[in-house]
Amino acid sequence: MDYQKEYQRKLRTPEEAVQIIKSGDWVDYTSNVGFPPLLDAALAKRRDELEDVKVRGNLMFGPLQIVECDPEREHFIYNSWHCSSYERRLCDRGLCNYIPMIFRNVVPYYRHFLTVNVAMMSVTPMDQHGYFNLSCATGVARGILDKADVVILEVNEQLPRIYGGFDEIIHITDVDYVVEGKHDPLPQFPVAKATREDQEIARHIISFIKDGSTLQLGIGAMPNVVGTLLAESDVKDLAMHTELCGDAYYNLFKAGKLTNKCCSLHRHKGMTGMVFGSQDLYEWVNENPGVAVAPLEYVNAPETIAQLDNMISINSCISVDLYGQVCAESAGLRHISGTGGQLDYLTGAAMSRGGKAFICMPSTFEDKAGVMHSRIVPYFNGEIVTDPRSQAYYIVTEYGAVNLVGLSTWERAEQLISIAHPRFRDELILASQKQKIWRNSNKR
Repeated sequence: MDYQKEYQRKLRTPEEAVQIIKSGDWVDYTSNVGFPPLLDAALAKRRDELEDVKVRGNLMFGPLQIVECDPEREHFIYNSWHCSSYERRLCDRGLCNYIPMIFRNVVPYYRHFLTVNVAMMSVTPMDQHGYFNLSCATGVARGILDKADVVILEVNEQLPRIYGGFDEIIHITDVDYVVEGKHDPLPQFPVAKATREDQEIARHIISFIKDGSTLQLGIGAMPNVVGTLLAESDVKDLAMHTELCGDAYYNLFKAGKLTNKCCSLHRHKGMTGMVFGSQDLYEWVNENPGVAVAPLEYVNAPETIAQLDNMISINSCISVDLYGQVCAESAGLRHISGTGGQLDYLTGAAMSRGGKAFICMPSTFEDKAGVMHSRIVPYFNGEIVTDPRSQAYYIVTEYGAVNLVGLSTWERAEQLISIAHPRFRDELILASQKQKIWRNSNKR
């Protein structure tokens, strides 16, 4: 087959390609920088022709033209599997609905339960063999494309080509339409500057990490701070196995700390499902044989993670209650992000030989009025439980790290209060007494 001829036969303008979408359809944008901006803009232009087009995506960095053009949601209904800061603001405006999930299950949800009438995503240019690379969105992309009735690919010349374990490519023969056009540079997300609390939390965690450990660093500033400080530490021969590859891993590689040579699975390769960060990161993963990308149903599966000796999982959260329940996705009823892969790695790291799972947070936050609040609370009241108390492991604040495994309710209360901000410890003790999870002989 002449793949270039097939490509030209399927080539359309964005406006022509989106004509296939009908009122009532389910449309998917996949994830992060796999977002197709040209197709999104073309679909938004059809607003007045369409009703009740339902769109799914996750970690979209915006703007989404289909959302911005339709503030009454009469034409397009956007839904997210995991909210970026942009999508969080959409939720605040009533313009985005969250879809509860665990990341390893997203593609199986599509495979067994969901309808995809049209899937649209950005990919790298086609190679000489007729393949497009799914790049930074590989973790969920191929499974969604396979379920779609119609597949439309937007060629984005800015995307890195990332070598894969499997399902990181799609062939021109499996595609219905291809669109081209000029794209802006990829959005960049450099590592956030560390606060004093972040640095203290990171130091507590680093004391548990030994040479040859495999790292999972979750989304957010705190896990990236740990990676940055590890790059400055004496620890060596670290490995990467993670849902998201961000700049912390690139910094570890530059510092000579990330070698993957001691990894007990996929030796000499760092494994990930998604990538986003700085331009330096995109250039590092591009055609790098030391980085492999694969579907999250494999990367995030606890049975996969369990095969990694000395697996260290580091994720952040919003609050923890005295029973050890962890909230990482809402502030009260306000939606913030999502479950993501946190529970995947909490489970898998606990199964790993020598593995440890850390959930991190500063002990306090200030509201808009400047009033300080404790992130360790007596009990939840509307907050979404991301990790059940039965799977709590290490909880870390700037005041220390405590391991809740095997502890009774009074022991958990004692340990968690010990790492709360001193200003709130007395009232937390009073609350635990009222909740009958405090021993009078407990030491303060």
